Parts: sequence; structure tokens; C-alpha cells
Amino acid sequence: MVRFELPGHAGTPALGAGVVIEDLARMVLGLVDSLGWERFHYAGISISGAIGATVALVAPERVLSLAMVCSAARFGESRQWRERAELVRARGTASLLEPTVARWFADPVAAASPLGRRLVEDLATVDTAGYAACCDALSTYDIRDRLAEIQAPTLVIAGRSDPATPPAQARELVDGIPGASLTEINGAAHLAVVDRPDAVTAALLAFLDQGDPGMRVRREVLGDAHVDAAVAKTTPFTEAFQDLITRYAWGEIWTRPGLDRRTRSAITLMALVARGHHDELAMHVRAALGNGLTRDEIGEVLLQSAIYCGVPAANAAFAVAQRVLE
Repeated sequence: MVRFELPGHAGTPALGAGVVIEDLARMVLGLVDSLGWERFHYAGISISGAIGATVALVAPERVLSLAMVCSAARFGESRQWRERAELVRARGTASLLEPTVARWFADPVAAASPLGRRLVEDLATVDTAGYAACCDALSTYDIRDRLAEIQAPTLVIAGRSDPATPPAQARELVDGIPGASLTEINGAAHLAVVDRPDAVTAALLAFLDQGDPGMRVRREVLGDAHVDAAVAKTTPFTEAFQDLITRYAWGEIWTRPGLDRRTRSAITLMALVARGHHDELAMHVRAALGNGLTRDEIGEVLLQSAIYCGVPAANAAFAVAQRVLE
């Protein structure tokens, strides 16, 4: 997983005037090229959602899925963005703080949280030229007549209290993008990911898992925390292996109807004992509990392994399981 910063934000070099969203989209493509990624999933909020939609238009063969959070096919009138760019170039971003906070947050607790305060501080200290360049880009952004060209499976997330990109603009995206789906988040303004992070995350994970039965089963058996950690550690070197695990082990074997998950867990425990894979064994002891095996049944599996895998192997397995089950 990779997160990028807009030019002029968080210490990144700013771009000059006259930037368009396609310039930023091509920067994203350059980033993923540098990582060696041929295809990728994309999620972005606000202007970053617009960048993602543009990536999906200029390089449709590379976008596996697109999630646009609190975004739009067009952000208001061009004139307002040109005026904002001029204001920021003349007076900086300090004049934007109060009205921006009102647009960003529906929840005062979220606004006062460490993350909320940091985001406001970032706006106050952002590179003036960089922020103004993003305003320039938004002033010319309008893909309303190209929405039907977006081929990637698309999720649109809207904050129901978002005054910047209200649900009506989200519905415009969904109506225009073939097969797109919409999730509206209660109690969320423009920064829905701060107001309602759990709801946004749940919507994103559900969307990503829809077209990937292997990932869905992997999450159901091993848990989101484990899978998210594994995905976060994925590199270009390990990407093919992670894909193999998800697609073949979880998508082909664990989804077969011939055995239920309890039975598959018992078989997996026995195999891991036999091979001495103790890290995997600990993970699958936890998974076995989730799949319906009781502590006593796990103990019976390990006891039987002493006969067929050897007493030393079973002894080590009992020690691993004991630590997990305590």
C-alpha cells in the first residue's frame, strides 16, 4: 500500500501555475511505475479522487478498481477556484482555515482530535504555490461527459453532511460510471475518513473483497488485522507470492464445497504440525477457533498428531497452541 502527497504538500516540491488534473494523474502513474507495479487498486479523497478518476481514464488497463471518497466529476465553478488560487498566492492559506474546518468536519470531536488538528495545521503551513496550483487544477477539471468511459469497478463514498461534495454530486458519479456503487456515510462531512474512519474503512474493504473471493475468505478466516498487516508489507518482490496465496490457497482451495471450514482447519493444523511451521500454526490455531473448533477439539487434533507426526512435533505444537489459547 502506498500513499502519495500532493505537490507542495508535506514538504513535496510544488508545481507552477497552469497545472491540470491530468498532470497529477501522470505523476501517480510515474510513482507506480517506479515501484514496478503494472496494475493497482486506487482510492482517493476529494481532489485525490479526481486524480484517480483521471488515471482510470488515461490508463484504464492499469486500474483494477477505483474508490472516490467525497469527490466529484466537477468541483463547483471554475471561477471560484481561480479566485481561491489568487487569494492564496496573495495572502497564504491562513484566510481559509475557518471556512475550511466547517466544510471538513461534521463531528467536533473529530475536528479536535490529534489527526483533525494536524490536518488543519498542515493547511496553515502548506506551500502556498503548491496549494494554489491544486486550485488551478480543479478550476479546469470537469469529466462529467467522460464518466461512461471509466471501466474500472468503482465505489463512490459520500458524507451525508458534506457541503463541499454533497451526496448529489456522488450520485452524479454513480449515474455516469457504469456499474458504480454508492455508500453514504452518516455524520460525515468532507473529510469522512476523519469523521467516520471505521465506516469508510468498512465500505472500502467490502468493495475490494467483492470481486475477490480469495481475499474475502482469507479475511474471514485469518481476520482483518492479520491480512491488513500482510498486505501492508507487500513489496514488488513479494507481490506475486501474496497474489498466489490469495488467489489459489484461499480462492480455490478454501472455497471448495467438499469440506467445511472446521474440517479444513483441522487438516491444516495437522499439516503444519507435521512440517514444523510454528508461526503458521499459531495463526491457524486462532483461525480454527474462528472456524468453530473448540479448545478441546484443537487439543484432540494435536494429540492425534503425536501418533502420525511424532511426539516431539506434537510437543512443540502443544506449546505453540497453549500460548495462543491462554
